[in-house]
Amino acid sequence: MNGLLLEWVKALGFPRLIFIFTLLAILVWYGPNIAIPHPDSIDYILLETIRGWIPDSFGSSLVIIYKLSDAQFTGVLVISLLLYFILKRFWADFVCLFFGTGGILGIIDIILKPWFDRPRPDNSSLFLSGASFPSGHAAGSLVFYFMSCTLLVTHYPKLRLPLFVLSSIWVSLVWLSTLYCRAHWPSDIVAGASVGFVWLSMCLAGLRVWERYKPLP
Repeated sequence: MNGLLLEWVKALGFPRLIFIFTLLAILVWYGPNIAIPHPDSIDYILLETIRGWIPDSFGSSLVIIYKLSDAQFTGVLVISLLLYFILKRFWADFVCLFFGTGGILGIIDIILKPWFDRPRPDNSSLFLSGASFPSGHAAGSLVFYFMSCTLLVTHYPKLRLPLFVLSSIWVSLVWLSTLYCRAHWPSDIVAGASVGFVWLSMCLAGLRVWERYKPLP
């Protein structure tokens, strides 16, 4: 067990370990009940600036993207890909995606959001509930789409470029849509993306160790 843990740490790599411990230190330092950004803060200014720069014609599309990126729509995609992995007997990919997507929901919605309990921005264009920090949209979209790409390209390497390009564009639009709809503060997006990156890295590192040491059939 200790040997596998050491291999998992090695698979993560020193830069990612530094990032993980730095992020953990920042989250612990700020603690629960992080303050609402005041009107002179970067969070507030960026949110107002982004909303002012985006024309209404494009903004309506961002609202649709935000609604399409909710838990129900993403859940359908997750279940569909899980079923595909079952049909193809990609069992390691199935386990990685299952725990990756389920884990990030638990980390964000069960642990971090209740702990920080930060209110969402005011004057949102949508009816929203729940805490704001960190962004579940930012974390969940990063984990699901980039984990899916990583898993799929191991079997279909020719799809690497289109999958990662399309996923990058879509995830960027999801993040932008949360700001346009005033569902999150910019720092919520940064924190959510950081937590998502850490969890994605941990899951994929675990998959690499499993593939290296899995029992022979």
